[in-house]
Amino acid sequence: MMKEMVQMRKKRFNVAVAGATGAVGNQMITCLEEADFPVNSIRLLASARSVGRKLRFRGDLVDVEQLTEKSFTGMDIALFSAGGSTSEQFAPIAAKAGCVVIDNSSAWRMDAQVPLVVPEVNPHAIAQYTQKGIIANPNCSTIQMVVALCPIHRQYGIRRIVVSTYQSVSGTGKKAIEELFNQTRAMINFMEAETRVYAHRIAFNCLPHIDTFLDNGYTKEEMKMVNETRKILEDASIGVTATTVRVPVFFGHSEAVNVETRRACPADEVRALLAAAPGIKVVDDPAANRYPLAIDAAGQDLTLVGRIRQDESVPNGINMWIAADNIRKGAATNAVQIAQILGEKYL
Repeated sequence: MMKEMVQMRKKRFNVAVAGATGAVGNQMITCLEEADFPVNSIRLLASARSVGRKLRFRGDLVDVEQLTEKSFTGMDIALFSAGGSTSEQFAPIAAKAGCVVIDNSSAWRMDAQVPLVVPEVNPHAIAQYTQKGIIANPNCSTIQMVVALCPIHRQYGIRRIVVSTYQSVSGTGKKAIEELFNQTRAMINFMEAETRVYAHRIAFNCLPHIDTFLDNGYTKEEMKMVNETRKILEDASIGVTATTVRVPVFFGHSEAVNVETRRACPADEVRALLAAAPGIKVVDDPAANRYPLAIDAAGQDLTLVGRIRQDESVPNGINMWIAADNIRKGAATNAVQIAQILGEKYL
């Protein structure tokens, strides 16, 4: 038994990162380092235009290779953050090669044969990876919300969720970060601000428009939150409605969340429940001006929860404010956490 345990501790994996040069891909590499993930070899993949670039991993410079159908030969785990169409094309190829894919795009999230996983909420779902060889990473705004709501659902039962998000531009990518910076600089200097990434200027503005609009009047982003929340919490009866807004913040998503529960949920009990839950830091002292801020969430993996108070308009309701780093916990960290459980328990 002791020999087997030593062998398990020594097990190492060949890891590929697809979309390695993007904001989330870069962060995935950093998170692998920070987690001391047992990497035997790493392969950094991107489009043809990135070939020739070098990225640092554990002190070494690693060449960026072009993503091709042969990229996953000999790989054990692939972290994908290369967009939906790329994932649709290459994830099945990687899986066929025996490489388990953890995909950050929306391509596979609602596939009934693909687990949609937040490790603090439904780690048991990872076992379903054998169906297609793919595990889906949820939407960034969904992740931080369900981390906070899962303990409440288990304790009191959630009947309905109303959420409004305030999402940073890094959720769109590097070009959006540059656009906010350039627009802000231009306006401060009384110059015309160019708008290319978003439908309207993002600097000093709020856009109630993330992703495309659907026939029902909601955006794709809003419906992602509706459908993904039900799948992750494994309860299709929960009512969910969302309004997602892009705000002029570089990193960190914030959310105003109202929850109606099936049983009474006193605010003090909820505060204590969340304080003891994994992945959460309660920041809730309004008298001292302490509450979750995007600038505090940025750069860490914990989901910050505060402004916890009773909803006085319904018998069983609670309000809260949630903030998290959308690039870390909302994407890269969550993917690496999935990979850790996958490697420890299933591979």
